[in-house]
Amino acid sequence: MGYYIRILGKRSESPPLEQLQRAAEPAVLDADGGIEDKWEALILKHETGEPIAFIEKNLVLPGQLGADELQEFVSEVSHYKPTSAAAWLEKYLSSVKVIYSFQLLHGTEVDNGFEKMRRVYASLWGHAGGVLQADQEGFSNESGYTILWQFSDDVSGAWGVGILLPNGRWVNFEMDLGNPQHREAFWRGDVPTGVKLISEQ
Repeated sequence: MGYYIRILGKRSESPPLEQLQRAAEPAVLDADGGIEDKWEALILKHETGEPIAFIEKNLVLPGQLGADELQEFVSEVSHYKPTSAAAWLEKYLSSVKVIYSFQLLHGTEVDNGFEKMRRVYASLWGHAGGVLQADQEGFSNESGYTILWQFSDDVSGAWGVGILLPNGRWVNFEMDLGNPQHREAFWRGDVPTGVKLISEQ
């Protein structure tokens, strides 16, 4: 199956392929479906030809893969905590118009491949807007901070997350994923005591 990260965007038009090529340099992007700026899929490769990531664009339209995938996300988010973020995300997903999926390949592990992929990912997100999703990590808010707990039980380390305040604003902060007190506060929808605050929006 592979490991996937996704952009759930609100702008359906693709950015110019030239823009993404610039972000990828010195890696290269090859279209694998569609024509130039009307691309449907891209392969990001090192200059040696080793693939870094397979990138696919799926519009959220009735009867198409993007709509089916989005519906799967809508049906699953209510099972995760905090409930305030789950309710916000379930409503937000109804405005998503496109899903860009990145399947990470072996080339991410060599010659700074992950950073090259990340630049293309950031360029696409900057164009499409929306929220992010990553396998085994979960969904983000529009600033890229994780808002639902979908990690494994043994996860640890510093991580940027966001909590939805009663006034509808997000407070983003860094928590220790392995800290039981931090986890329990996050699950309740509270900001843990003593964490490093990053921003409020």
